[in-house]
Amino acid sequence: MSADAERLRAIVAQARPRLVAIAADDAARKPAAPDGWSKQEILGHLIDSAVNNHARFVRAQLQAEVRLPDYDSPEWVRVQDYAAAEWPALVELWAAFNRHLAHVLDRIPSHRMSVPCRIGDAAPVTLQALIVSYGDHLLHHLRDIDPEIRG
Repeated sequence: MSADAERLRAIVAQARPRLVAIAADDAARKPAAPDGWSKQEILGHLIDSAVNNHARFVRAQLQAEVRLPDYDSPEWVRVQDYAAAEWPALVELWAAFNRHLAHVLDRIPSHRMSVPCRIGDAAPVTLQALIVSYGDHLLHHLRDIDPEIRG
């Protein structure tokens, strides 16, 4: 098992019960900031991040170099209307998708970790750097939902 996959499993195992314990009305409450996301929308953003990174992680095993567009996260959240989604369903989808990502990470051969990946107009980074960045991004936003979440 890879350390990155284990990290992801540990984050899900620690965060999921904390997310489940959040009341739906609290999860749906919008912050005072006009562009701020509710906890529900933040979790929706993390689902979108998982979806986009899944494509990156898989393609990096199939191509010599990965070139993919970036995604406009505010528009993804808006179009999918995470604000109207059911909180428990979002939590379960997020947890299941990230457990699947851990499964994928466990199967990446070490020689593929150096595949260059270019996302949008950004400079290329290795697949390994993308994986680490994904975990860091995940924790950052989970802590926006619940500052007690650790990883």
